Order: sequence, then C-alpha cells, then structure tokens
Amino acid sequence: MKRLFLVILLISNILCLAQNKVKPSETSQKLATTMYLIENFYVDSTDMPKLTEEAIVAMLKTLDPHSAYIAAKDVQKANEELVGNFEGIGVTFQLLRDTILVVSAVPGGPSEKVGIMAGDRIVTIDGEDAFGKKVNNEYVTSHLRGKKGTRVKLGIKRGNDPEIIEFDVVRDKIPLNSINTYFMVDKKIGYIKLDKFAQHSDDEFVEALKNLKKQGMKSLIFDLRGNSGGYLQTAFALGNEFLGEDKTVVFTEGLKSPKMVYETDRKGDFCDGRLVVLIDEGSASASEIVSGAVQDWDRGVLIGRRSFGKGLVQRPFNLPDGAQIRLTTARYYTPTGRCIQRSYEEGSEEYFKEMTKRLDHGEYYHADSIKFADSLKYYTLTNKRTVYGGGGIMPDIFMPLDTSYSTKLFTNLVRKNVFNGYCIDYVLANREQLNKDYPDFEKYNKKFVVTDAMMDDFRKMAENKEVEWNEEQYKRSEEWIKLRLKGIIAQDLWNIDKFYQVVMKEDKMIKKAVEVINSKREYDNILGK
Repeated sequence: MKRLFLVILLISNILCLAQNKVKPSETSQKLATTMYLIENFYVDSTDMPKLTEEAIVAMLKTLDPHSAYIAAKDVQKANEELVGNFEGIGVTFQLLRDTILVVSAVPGGPSEKVGIMAGDRIVTIDGEDAFGKKVNNEYVTSHLRGKKGTRVKLGIKRGNDPEIIEFDVVRDKIPLNSINTYFMVDKKIGYIKLDKFAQHSDDEFVEALKNLKKQGMKSLIFDLRGNSGGYLQTAFALGNEFLGEDKTVVFTEGLKSPKMVYETDRKGDFCDGRLVVLIDEGSASASEIVSGAVQDWDRGVLIGRRSFGKGLVQRPFNLPDGAQIRLTTARYYTPTGRCIQRSYEEGSEEYFKEMTKRLDHGEYYHADSIKFADSLKYYTLTNKRTVYGGGGIMPDIFMPLDTSYSTKLFTNLVRKNVFNGYCIDYVLANREQLNKDYPDFEKYNKKFVVTDAMMDDFRKMAENKEVEWNEEQYKRSEEWIKLRLKGIIAQDLWNIDKFYQVVMKEDKMIKKAVEVINSKREYDNILGK
C-alpha cells in the first residue's frame, strides 16, 4: 500500500509541476483518496498495482500521443536498442516451423567465435529440447540472453547431417549496430542506411564515412527511410557532420522548458561533397531533425515523401518501483523555426490514423495532393528557398510510392513470411553448390538469376501458407519479388548489407539520388544556387 501511494503522489507531483498553482485537494489528494476507497471498499477484489498502471496510462493518453508509461519489467528492453548493446550469444534468429534457425552470427560475437554459422538450427539448449510449440520469441530470448560470462550449451543441426553438434558458448556484450549497411554505389557515390539514432550511431557513421572515403567517395546518399528516430544528442551529432561551425541543428522549447539551441561547435566530416537525404512517411523525430537542418541550411537535397511529423521531446522520469514515465516536455524546431510536430488536436487515436489518411487522399502518389497555407511558409537560411512548416519535413523532390511492391500479393507474401521461409529452405538445400558457384558476392550479384523452377516452388509454398496467388498482381510485382528473393538469399549466404546491395538496383529513390548527384546543374538548381 505504501508503494502504491508513493507512485500516486509522485505522478501527482509531476502533473502539478506542469500546471500553474493547482490545489492539492484537486489533484494528489483526490487521486490518492480514490485509490484508497477502491482498495478498502470496492465490492470485489482488485489488482491494485495493475489498476495503478492503467490509471497512469490513461492519464498520459490525455496529454499527447507520445508521453508513455513503461513498466519496470520493460524498461531495460525499451532502452536496449538505443543504448546499443545487450548481453547474449550474438545471433540473429528466426523461428521456422517451431525451430530456432540462425540467420546470421554477429561478427566477432560469441557464437561466431565458436563456429556457429548461418543456417544452423538450434535444437537443444542446456540439454533441453528447444523445438516445438513452446518455442516463441520470448522463449528464445529468455534462454539465449544472459549475463556476460555465463555459459550456455547449444545442440546444433547443420544441413542434412543427422548428428547434433555441441557448442559451449560464453555470453558477452553484443553490439546492436544502427547502420544497416554502407557501400559504394559507383566509383564516387557512397551510400549509408541508418536504422535508428542510437547512443553510438555517430561513431558508426564516422567510421562508415572514413571507409567510404578510402574507396573514393565524393558524394553521399544518406538513407533515413523508415528511421523512427532515437536520441536527440545523436541527431545533433550527426547533423554536425554535415554542417560547418556555428550553425543551429535544432532547438527545443516548451511551456516549462526554456529554449535550448543545439549549435555546431566544429566542422563536420562531410561538409563539402554533394549530399542527398532520403526520407519517407516512416522517417520521424531524430530523422526529421537531421533532414530539416540539411534542408534549412541548403546543405543537400531531400528526396522522398513527407516525413511522419513527430517533434515532441520525451524526458524520462523514474518511478519508485523501477517503472518509467516518458513525459513530453518540449517541441523540436528546425533552424528556420519550423515546428516538426504535426497537430494532435483531434486526439491520439485520430493522430495515429494519419498514415492511413495520407494513403486515402493520395499523398503517397501525388505531390500536389498536399496543400500548405501561406502562414506555414518559411525561407531557407542560405539561399532563401521556400519551405513549409505544419508538421513533418516535405522533401525537395517528391517520389511516389512504388506500386510494384504495394500489391496485396506482395504484402501477403511478406506478412506470411513466404520470402524468408523459401530462401532459408533454398539455401539449406543448396548452400554447398551456391558457395562453389559463387565464391564471392560480386560474382553472385552479376550472375545469379531466380529461375522459373524456383518461382514454381515459391508459388507452391505461398499457396501452402494460404496466400491467394493473383496473376495480374504477380506481373506487377514480379521484378520486385525476384529481386527480394535474390537479396534474401545473398543475406543468408553473406550478411544483411548484401541484401541492400542487391535490391538497390531497382530502388527508384536511389536511382533518382544518383541522377541528381551526377548532374551538377540539377543539384545546384534544386538548392537555389
């Protein structure tokens, strides 16, 4: 009961701080009395800790769409991806027919060190069978993760070998990289795809830049599509890499949070070459900070579709039981003063329907479906180009959603895991021959072809998984389906960056980025030079 009152009083105090001169009788005492009455006089038994959590969640929902409550048991997991590491055996896995399949071993991680390979199936963990209906993501995580230095014995089935191979793996810290891939698109253009703005993303980015420059990079395509954000400090650090000294990357301000300006204090590592940033409706928060700064300073060209429009700052407050409240305390603004956050006046439910609304009124396909009021007009800081506020970042070049992979057939093939399932089976059956025919990725990328026979087998698997095969939709998506199959097979044979190198060949945004970079006239014209 004491703990319950501590939680309630702390929440009430936080809420009181966010308001002007609120009487305790109207907030903390009222809430605490209500909880006391329920616990002591309600007709049925109640789960008071659960009721408390539900009350907190309900209160936060009335504030804005991004203030959130995180239960104590979920705090570590919520922070892991952004902190950038966890402790475990170091594998990427997938559940295939109630079996744990190793998709890849983290380079330099514990599993790779003992010889565990992509395609291996984990069938026992510490002598216990590790397959069947009990095996789900939670089961795998709880059995394979653990404190650094602890041991786990794995029984592995490899290929068609009937024998189980035993591995003794010592758990260690496993880095979670935020850069999915980087490589040279051609002799002068580099490509970096950032998945999230984690604690060490800037270090990863600088390392990628260094390696690409060694390969002759002069211009860069920076891919932030689908990047939902992360740490503000990381966004600032990455924005710093593109701008010179004494330039604002972002500023934040709230009713109870004074204006804070994040200004570059040095020249970044990529301030001079041509730059294209790719964004879409999945680019949010930190992604919008970086792309907004690049646009406002006329530093590079933005290509894609209007970003998500998430510009609220969440500050974490720890509760006595280890739970956490992430409370919105300020808004993000681009250097010109554009507020990144779109409106949520109609409530959280309507707010999160925004992406469906954009689809319904054609925004994913037609740039002219987006109308901006004159009151939202701003001017870039270097070349005085017109840009617009009102939530999200509108790119300089609009690229519609590619309908070749937006068919219902393609969506269902992804949703029902047909691509991964087929490719895993294919590589398991053909790994030896594939390694012989394609000793390196370059040869594979040039020569490997998805055959008609492969497509027949793929279609059978799709139908077995109850995917309705529509021939007209298949014709529209055929090129992307085959390219995705080739990419996933490459990923299973090597690593995930090979997947991106395969599929980028038909990526229209990347093609457009290359075209813009290679035309100095077009590039300069877009930036108003």
